[in-house]
Amino acid sequence: MIRDKYNIIPVFLAASLHFLILAGTVFVFDFSRPVRPAVPLAITATLVSEEQLREPPPVEEAPVIEAEPEPEPELQPDPAEELRRQAEEQKRLEDLRIEQQRVRQEELAELERQRQAAAERRARDEAEIERRREEAERRRLEDLQRQQAENERLRREAEEAERRRQSQQELNAEEQRLEALAAGDERRWAFAIQQQVTRNWIRPASTVENLECVVDVRQLPGGEVVNVTIVSCNGDAPVRRSIEAAVYKASPLPAPDNPSIFQRNLQFIFKPEQ
Repeated sequence: MIRDKYNIIPVFLAASLHFLILAGTVFVFDFSRPVRPAVPLAITATLVSEEQLREPPPVEEAPVIEAEPEPEPELQPDPAEELRRQAEEQKRLEDLRIEQQRVRQEELAELERQRQAAAERRARDEAEIERRREEAERRRLEDLQRQQAENERLRREAEEAERRRQSQQELNAEEQRLEALAAGDERRWAFAIQQQVTRNWIRPASTVENLECVVDVRQLPGGEVVNVTIVSCNGDAPVRRSIEAAVYKASPLPAPDNPSIFQRNLQFIFKPEQ
């Protein structure tokens, strides 16, 4: 008797039994039909590469066959419709021409209006400029006339004042001459010296009224002045210098009518006529 230490035989038999039962449930044979010989299936296959498996082959679309449209029947043009269309086209062109002519006339009218406005504005500006020029010229002439009139007035006043002054000087000189004649030879000599000095005196602008100065003169026997001294004077320095200059300019001084009264150092009062 064979000993099975690992129970291989029982296990094998049990597995075979189970296999047969499972096969019987899967394969069922109909023994009523005659058994035909097995015919192998024909399979068509194409060998593809790995790259072709990665990219799917393009699907070719079947061409679509379009049906040709049936030709439309040719329509004969309507003469009346054609005449109406031509008339409308002519009317449209005529309206367009009229509109363009109207716009052009309006543009020309606007340009003419602007030109006239510019001309009027320019004329107004020129008239305003001319008015201002005439006004300025009128004012200039008026100012000139006023200035001339003022100058003439000042000139007449100056001439009148000079005539009065000369008349007064002549009157004073005549009075002094008469007084000198009455006072004797010494006064006549002093008066002659003062008159000659006065004729050579230039009056400064700072000369005061009622000018009176005491002047000492040292002279030679012939009347030539060698020294002049202003002893006292109510005039300023320019007036004093002008008197000294007049005495030197009057040299030689007039001699007295009586030589016995001649003095080398003499004193006289310088009092010019106002």
